[in-house]
Amino acid sequence: MKFYAHERIALFIDGANLYATSRALGFDIDYKRLLGIFESKGTLIRAYYYTALAEDQEYSSIRPLIDWLDYNGFTVVTKPMKEFYDATGRRKVKGNMDIELAVDAMELADRVDHIVLFSGDGDFRSLVEALQRKGKRVSVVSTISSQPPMIADELRRQADVFVDLSRLQAQIGRDPTEKAERAARREQAVAERTQRDTGDEFEDDYDEDYVES
Repeated sequence: MKFYAHERIALFIDGANLYATSRALGFDIDYKRLLGIFESKGTLIRAYYYTALAEDQEYSSIRPLIDWLDYNGFTVVTKPMKEFYDATGRRKVKGNMDIELAVDAMELADRVDHIVLFSGDGDFRSLVEALQRKGKRVSVVSTISSQPPMIADELRRQADVFVDLSRLQAQIGRDPTEKAERAARREQAVAERTQRDTGDEFEDDYDEDYVES
């Protein structure tokens, strides 16, 4: 990735798309390390993370991640998933955040120099082109190392710079052994809280083992 020290940077993360991409490559994202990398590249103005949430679920498996991001430097944008039935009567769930991401990017464009988009969705090609017409540099992070590739060809062509997520694994990937250790710590903490009966407390940790639609 090419950055200039004077650049003002903004990150726009399509949560469901990045999750699917990292899983296709066989690793989990360490969001603390990810944030640190871009903070070292220039002036990080904002880091947005977009995801849809199931409205009717009392507890969502993605909630620990959302809470962690909220507490640790990310601007999290969510909306409820929409449930509908297709022509065959099958239940479908839709949670597209493309419009929210595009609107935020265009509104912030005048206050940044370089936008980094974490998505392979070809629908973002027009957004990238519009940002470039405003004189902004746009890097797109996804992968062509999986089968099939996770990025649409038209989006890859439009980007000023395409960064294959596989090349960032050493910098932002989580150590696989950490998951088992975190799970053990969480179980111990839950047991201790239950014993003390002191109520819920937020832990500065998260688990990415969830599935987004």
